[in-house]
Amino acid sequence: MVKIYLWTAIVSFLLSFVFCIVLIPILKRLKAGQNILVYVKEHKTKSGTPTMGGIAFIAAAILAAVIFIGKTGKGEGKTVLITIAVGVSYMIVGLLDDFLKKRRKENLGLRAWQKFSFQFLIAVFCGIYCLRAGLTRIYLPFTSLDFDFGWWIIPFVVFVFLATVNAVNLTDGLDGLAAGTGAPFFIVLGTLIVIRGGAQGLALISFSLTGALLAYLCFNVSPASVFMGDTGSLSLGGFAACIAVFSGNALYIAVVGICFVLSVISVIMQVIYYKVTHGKRIFLMAPIHHHFQEKGYSEARISYAYSLITAFLGALCVISVL
Repeated sequence: MVKIYLWTAIVSFLLSFVFCIVLIPILKRLKAGQNILVYVKEHKTKSGTPTMGGIAFIAAAILAAVIFIGKTGKGEGKTVLITIAVGVSYMIVGLLDDFLKKRRKENLGLRAWQKFSFQFLIAVFCGIYCLRAGLTRIYLPFTSLDFDFGWWIIPFVVFVFLATVNAVNLTDGLDGLAAGTGAPFFIVLGTLIVIRGGAQGLALISFSLTGALLAYLCFNVSPASVFMGDTGSLSLGGFAACIAVFSGNALYIAVVGICFVLSVISVIMQVIYYKVTHGKRIFLMAPIHHHFQEKGYSEARISYAYSLITAFLGALCVISVL
């Protein structure tokens, strides 16, 4: 099985690399450039950089997974199908969001309530599926113990989905940040599934996403030639939540994905503190990666740090269950 996972990652990498090479010129011709937030002064030079690059690596990851899924002994067909469907659905919503931003020539696509409504409905659906399919046991990080949530799995899944998708979306703010954090996150998630003898199909998708993201990073490291946009970040968040929840590793998101978590927590803290103190701020800018940027750290250094932190915590999680 290790060979299958490795080949899936390699094929996904190659497909993603080729898709990026083909897609970037097309996006440039379509003038699908990113509208940059005016208050992030360091990003002024990025205006016009093609976005919607998530199409390339998500398509590559799904295609590679489909090619090898039949070789996984126990593919958990329905669970894998739902996982892919959720990832694609989020990609389509993100694509619509990016398209509206381009059409309106501003950094506002779908309304917040529209994206939230979609996320909530998908989360409820996945929660109900977990309950009906008996996927209600959740592993406790750094142990071999698990806990059966019973029907409480539904509100738990809703929380995990809403938190994860928005956390990944918020992390996509610097060159290479979301992809550089996502690659080690998915390889750790896939490894945990394999070690625990979980659904091989879900592990396959994790490794496929890892390969696709590594290829995408060749075009997204600073200075980026393309951005993933909400097309990519929403889909990555959807895949992360689905794979983690369906495999019983949802609580590991808070550990391995601590950098994602910090993004959303920093925004919540900033907003609450700003309102309570009538204009004061905890961070120079939120999410927190922009705070580090305002402190003078380069995008590359911040992205590398996020990747290393994710990989280090992921290694600890894997070692703890060996």
